[in-house]
Amino acid sequence: MIRDALPKDEAQWRGLWAQYLAFYDVTLADDVTTATWGRIIAQGSLLRGRFAFDGDRMLGFALHHTHLSTWVMAPDCYLEDLFLTEAARGAGAGRALMDDLIAICRAKGYARLYWHTDEGNIRARKLYDSYTPTDGHVRYRVKL
Repeated sequence: MIRDALPKDEAQWRGLWAQYLAFYDVTLADDVTTATWGRIIAQGSLLRGRFAFDGDRMLGFALHHTHLSTWVMAPDCYLEDLFLTEAARGAGAGRALMDDLIAICRAKGYARLYWHTDEGNIRARKLYDSYTPTDGHVRYRVKL
């Protein structure tokens, strides 16, 4: 089952979020994680989340937000974070999250859905490549 987050999901999400950060070897301050969760569940927030469940057990999440573009009339949707538990990988939960987000984007009339991942994330890239080839863009980031 795929659905929006509920306040009761926070502990499970935090567990998966910690795994996600460990996967990318990233450490975040607790207040950033707390703010991220607050944004996910806040009504009207630009940051949204969809969550995959097997019964009551959270299997993964897709965190995304929309923004305007100078290249198209309708908003774009950026998939910022997609993560699945190790046990859920390869079992269809990632595809279910992607298909769910694509359906939401189409229903809302968004122009594009886009994302990026590490070159070496071969497992995720196998899923992503089944939707579309990489567009060849290189990302640059200035930390402020």
